[in-house]
Amino acid sequence: MRVERLRGDDPEAAAAQIRSLVPAAAPVRDAVEAVVDAVREGGDAALARFAAEADGVSPPLRVAAHELDVAAAALRHDVRRGIEVAMANVAAVAGASLGDDADLRLPQGQRFVVRELPVRRAAIHARSPSVVAAGAVTARVAGVEEVVVMSPRASADVLAACALCGVDEVYRFGGAHGVAALAHGTETIARADAIAGAGGAEVQEAGRLLGADGLAASADLFVVACGGADAELVAADLLAQSEHGARTVVALASPDRALLDAVAVRLDGGGDAAGALVEVRTVEGALAVAEAFAPAHLQLMGRDAARLAARVTRAGCVYVNGGAAFGDYAAGSSLSIRHFRRRMAEVHIGPAAPALARAGAPIARAEGFELHARSMEARKNGRP
Repeated sequence: MRVERLRGDDPEAAAAQIRSLVPAAAPVRDAVEAVVDAVREGGDAALARFAAEADGVSPPLRVAAHELDVAAAALRHDVRRGIEVAMANVAAVAGASLGDDADLRLPQGQRFVVRELPVRRAAIHARSPSVVAAGAVTARVAGVEEVVVMSPRASADVLAACALCGVDEVYRFGGAHGVAALAHGTETIARADAIAGAGGAEVQEAGRLLGADGLAASADLFVVACGGADAELVAADLLAQSEHGARTVVALASPDRALLDAVAVRLDGGGDAAGALVEVRTVEGALAVAEAFAPAHLQLMGRDAARLAARVTRAGCVYVNGGAAFGDYAAGSSLSIRHFRRRMAEVHIGPAAPALARAGAPIARAEGFELHARSMEARKNGRP
């Protein structure tokens, strides 16, 4: 093991040094994209080829149920017992993590404190005042101490919104370079703990590479129209969303052919977005198409819109008998507060060490991690 001695007088610098100790991984994006494309197009045949090359296995690839039973029956007793202890503890902690903060004791004596905390510093990528409001206000409500906005060319409207929202710092840049600067920090700009907002393809890709999950990945709109939907309003909403540009998809699914025809006429020649009109047999079929597409914005229109809303499971935001344009501006829907908060578990082992060592060490040895087992067993006598 290569060990570097570092000073922590400058926390950001020390953290950067520690990160630099691990060599950057070789670029794999192109290779992964090729695999993904091949499996999408080639299905089982492509999957079998990759499984043979990478995993050394051949079809059937699914493990038969009886193999699971045989493996469970053959498992060493101490390993099985350790797994069962781990399962029970994981279930207890995961359950506590679903709700508010929690403080619980587990059977072996360890204590778990589960807390949700705001990040200290958040950055918003915004080209418009509406995105400033959505991001900065949500961050403040989440409890963020410092809110930063980066905005390409920073128009007067954006600056005004920043002032109204009490933004701490504003920078006249954006794009992938802006996301990188706020993600890593520079000589003059402090690193942000979270980055959110909206941007184009380069911004989204930078966010993906840097783990910034709050950057809007899509402006797509999918409309499901049932009986009573107004063709003029449907078309107006699709056209409005098309203003987000050529990379945006707007779609309508409905069993009403006359509605589809009327909307088609109104969409003719409008906007740069990619549009789709989907005819289905039933409203349920329309909803199924929407669920498969899993849009960022799903709009339900017509007499049964409210009833359908409760059945949606795959959409970023659902609008019921009202255009998604309201959400972009004044309805109150915004970036999720989750982008600015983190769940953290605080684990107090203490006197639980002997019991946990008895459970964990056999699993570690079964996995080939002898030093993990020794680390646990070194505390069998309760030493801190």
